[in-house]
Amino acid sequence: MVPTLTGRIQTRIALLATVGALVTALLTPFLPGGGPLQPRYGTTYLLLAAVTVLGVGWEFVYHALMQFRWEKDWPTLFGLLTFAPEGALVWFLAQRGSVPGLHAPSFAAFSIHFLVVWLCVWLIANGPMRVPFPRWRFHGGRLL
Repeated sequence: MVPTLTGRIQTRIALLATVGALVTALLTPFLPGGGPLQPRYGTTYLLLAAVTVLGVGWEFVYHALMQFRWEKDWPTLFGLLTFAPEGALVWFLAQRGSVPGLHAPSFAAFSIHFLVVWLCVWLIANGPMRVPFPRWRFHGGRLL
């Protein structure tokens, strides 16, 4: 059985709330841009929240697209490459001021943060997560 829409949403939220939050905490002091850490942490965590909220919306789009595939699932590489449209949308909204309370970061800081978090979450989802949740895939991707 392939992951269900609900399971993919649960997995996305859980991984961004754990792995994404940890990577953001470790990475933020090293991002380009300088300045005091408190506003930088505010910016990176607001970006993480925006990725999480918009990602739930993306799951509906991906679910609709998967209905055209015979096995109703993405190849693993497609899951990795979805960083491009998701990152572009978050960057666009951040630059337009559409994320409440967020002042737009530099492109370098955004790119490094987004790509490192994305890669870490993708690697955990496709590797070590299967150790504590061996039946995850067989329960439609549901964590609960």
